[in-house]
Formats: sequence, structure tokens, C-alpha cells
Amino acid sequence: MSAKNLFISVDEHVQEPPEVWTRRLSSSKWGNRIPHIEKKSDGAERWIVDGREVPLNGVADCGAVMSDRNQNPQRWQDVPDVVYDPRERLKAMDADGVDYAVLYPTVAGRAGQTFGQIADPELELACVQAYNDWLLEEWAGVSDRFIPQCIVPIFPVAATVAEVSRAVANGHKGVIYPAVPMELRDVPHINDSMYDPLWAICQDLQVPICFHAGASTAIQIPPYDGYSPTLAAAFRAISQPASSVSVLVNLLISRILLRFPELKVIIAESGLGWGAYLLEYTDYQFKGDQLDRNGYDLKPSEMFKRQCFLVGWYDQASIQGRRYIGTDNILWSTQFPLATSTWPNSNDTIRKSFQAVPEADRRKILWENAAKLYKISVSETR
Repeated sequence: MSAKNLFISVDEHVQEPPEVWTRRLSSSKWGNRIPHIEKKSDGAERWIVDGREVPLNGVADCGAVMSDRNQNPQRWQDVPDVVYDPRERLKAMDADGVDYAVLYPTVAGRAGQTFGQIADPELELACVQAYNDWLLEEWAGVSDRFIPQCIVPIFPVAATVAEVSRAVANGHKGVIYPAVPMELRDVPHINDSMYDPLWAICQDLQVPICFHAGASTAIQIPPYDGYSPTLAAAFRAISQPASSVSVLVNLLISRILLRFPELKVIIAESGLGWGAYLLEYTDYQFKGDQLDRNGYDLKPSEMFKRQCFLVGWYDQASIQGRRYIGTDNILWSTQFPLATSTWPNSNDTIRKSFQAVPEADRRKILWENAAKLYKISVSETR
């Protein structure tokens, strides 16, 4: 394949099978607190972590490969192997024109938030490390086309930093963190200087920190109880990317980016359309409130273009606004295997979205920006 046609999908999800934790954590020590699947009275199965049911509609989130995209499998035996078997995933990638896939979790939470709710720091760390080691051994170990990213314990920050250091040394290429950790348990606000060691180690190790949309319920309006399951799912799919507005505004105002000028931040499952509006308005507010007189050396849009990335996957009209966001600041994905994924028609989606985009910009968005961020060595052919 010519390098100009390469595609690095920066937001794809693995489905963790039960043995990720049941085989790696001590049953004598943790018992039923270990992440596992339990059968309910109606025969449906659900994930249980430390006595709490994981808020998944089923045992996997994989609408793209179901006969009805609005339905997730309710029993593990009905989960298609393409979502949890890396060798089958490679076949799906080949069919969809994906050369490399950057991986996010499912049961662990899109931002690792499932384990962030565990009050016992020892159990939280054990669950996190089991996932990180499994992802390297069972996915990255199968093919270098899988780009692993680690999850981390959210607090104390010393434990967060230690796991980042361990995971990156072992081969992880990105760090996943919940943008609103104070929603999960009683920890400081994300802007507190207590988190500075996390930003510092990501900057020093030159790995991006990734905030995934939909991981926080605190910054989302819940669906109306009267909606059908299909309408509720559609509501979430539309509103989750837009919930990243608050995440990005906080980054631009908090001075985190100013204090750590080499830190790279990815807003996953963000979409693009709201980005141009946000940067324009934040700059306008910045000028109106004379924030440049309050210790800000750069405008919000300047900080963004130096350090931040949004992710598109279906965008057609909004990609034409790339000049406002910055071609160097856009990544692309398929969202596989979520119901909103462009799989198995990602090539057609890309063709429609990029038909008026110059070749140099297309290359940056589809693979060059991601290759630089994740230090992926690509060749002219694969």
C-alpha cells in the first residue's frame, strides 16, 4: 500500500474477556471483587467489578458487528470473536483499510473510569495492571499494528505516575485518563497542582494523554426516561462528543498547557464541528476579559494548535473548517466496534469526507499526525 493511502485509526476499542482479570488476580485474596461476568435472573449477563455492575448495555459494546446496531450481546457466548480476538480483528482492519489501530478499553471504561471508582487502591492498581499487561501480551504481542495505551490508577498521583512509568517502559504508547476524576471519588479537582507529576511524566516520556468523550456523566445530560432504548442510545451518541467542550475549555483556561508546553493531549471521540466555534469563541472571551493580562502568554487557539488534537470519523461538512482547527491537530478513526463506527465502510466515508481536501492535508489527518504522536514507524508498503 502506498504511504499516501495509509490509515492509522486512533480510536478503536478492545473487548476484554473475563479471563483478563479472573486469571491474573488472586481469587483467594479478592474473591468476587475481581471483575467478572454474572448471570441475572432473566438469563442476561452483566459485568461486575468490586460488587458494582458496570454500566454497559450487555456484556460488550459492539453494535457495529451486530445484525442490529442498536443491540449489544447480552451473553458472553454471543459476543462476536472479532471484538475480542486480535487475529480476527486484524482481518476486520484489512477489510476496512485500517493499517494501525490505537486501542481503548471497554469494560475498564473508555477512560479507565470503571476502576477509578474503586475505593481500595490496592485492588484498583491490580485491575489496572492486569489490563495493561494483557493488552501488551495478547494484542500488541500479536501484531505491531495494534498501538497499546495504558490505563492508570487515578489517585494518589504517585501511583498514577508509577504505573505510567512502568507501562510505557513495557511498550505502551499513550496514557488514558478520565478528564473528570473528581466525579469518580473524593479526589482533588483535575486542575490542582497535585496532578502536575502526571502531566510532567507524560511530557518527559513524550506520550500523549488521552481524554475520551463519554467517560463522565457529570458533564452530560442523561437521556429522558421516556425514550426507547434506541432513542436513548442515539441521544448518547450525539451528546457524548459534544461533552468534550467542557474538557477542552478547562484545558485552555487552566494553564496546564502553559506550564507543560510539550504535553500532547488527545480528545478522543470528539468530532470536529464544534472545535472551530470553540476556539474562535474562547479567543474572543480571552480578549474581552483581558486574560492576556493575567499570566497567559498565548491565546487559547495558540495553545490548542501547539498541543491538542481532535478526532474525526464521520465528519464531512466540518472537516472543511480544518483551517480553523489546524490540519496538524486533527486525527481520524473508525470507532470500531461501537455502533457509531464507520466499519465496514470506512473507505467510502473517508472518500466522501476528504474529496475536497488537498493530498498533503489528507496524509496528515489520516496517518502522519498519528504516526508522529505515537512514534509509529511506517514504511512505503505494508
